Amino acid sequence: MATKNYADAMLDVLTAFMEEDPNFVVMGNEVLGIGPEAMQFGAFQEKYGDRIYFPPCSEASYSAIAAGAAMCGQRMFLHLGLAPFAYPAFSTIASEVSTARQGSGGRVSVPATFHMSHGLLHGGASQHSESPMGMFWNVAGIEIVVPWHPGDLKGLLRTALKSDNPSLVITHAFGYGVEGEVPDDDKYEIPLGKADVKREGADVTIVACSMMVAASLEAAETLAADGIDAEVIDLRTLVPLDEQAILDSVAKTGHLVVTDEGRLRCGVASEIAATVAQHGFDSLKAPPARVARADAPVPGNQIQEGYLAPSAEKIVAAAKQIAGGVPAPA
Repeated sequence: MATKNYADAMLDVLTAFMEEDPNFVVMGNEVLGIGPEAMQFGAFQEKYGDRIYFPPCSEASYSAIAAGAAMCGQRMFLHLGLAPFAYPAFSTIASEVSTARQGSGGRVSVPATFHMSHGLLHGGASQHSESPMGMFWNVAGIEIVVPWHPGDLKGLLRTALKSDNPSLVITHAFGYGVEGEVPDDDKYEIPLGKADVKREGADVTIVACSMMVAASLEAAETLAADGIDAEVIDLRTLVPLDEQAILDSVAKTGHLVVTDEGRLRCGVASEIAATVAQHGFDSLKAPPARVARADAPVPGNQIQEGYLAPSAEKIVAAAKQIAGGVPAPA
């Protein structure tokens, strides 16, 4: 194990694929974001520049090119930039990429991994601050990875890139500098559909993905000081979803809080709450609580953005309401 940041973990995987597959390519601009970690891309670009493509800012066109190339057998990593920039590519992802494998009876593989950065950017306004996990989750036929820990990113990204199914890897825009222990093995993989219990607890289950895992762990420490023992589950992937890990935890705690940086309606939090209500109702001692982004466009004002955003404080309040007998705020 070595302590690395998110950007290093991603480069570990991309470098390994460049070495293993002479036809593997990387396409996209600002693959490691625009923060200080962007400089880490330099050495990779210098070494593999003949297989790195920097397309014009036309996501609809270059995603379509990538889709066609993948259907012809080209394995690739395609970076779409911030999540709102992926919207012009939605038609390709939803109508072509996600349907090709099933529509061809398995004869056409689509070994393309689409990557985007999501999240509230503390002043990025609506054009730069989307978290559309729920929107893409509603597209059948595409694997969806939503990691937070750098070690998880390394293992899950490699699994996604090896897959002959189209994959969507959604990381947080503020995650590139996050550090953690990362396995040294270049072939390290984590199977999709395996959630991870980041903290064990007995009183309430907190289910999260991406950066909300960090917020949930912070909330769990605050709750512990008030005598509420929270278990934190990191989903890690949405497709496939590890329903059993969630249901097993709720069967133990009897209480559920789901948090998601996407919007409340038709989002990750709503889907997980509905799943537990349907399949784990008998385990629940109180209704599930959802902590997600409010259903409104994101303002450019950071104070207003903070009002809309999920947070550790809001997770604590939700957990206390359902597990600690604290009345809901007026």
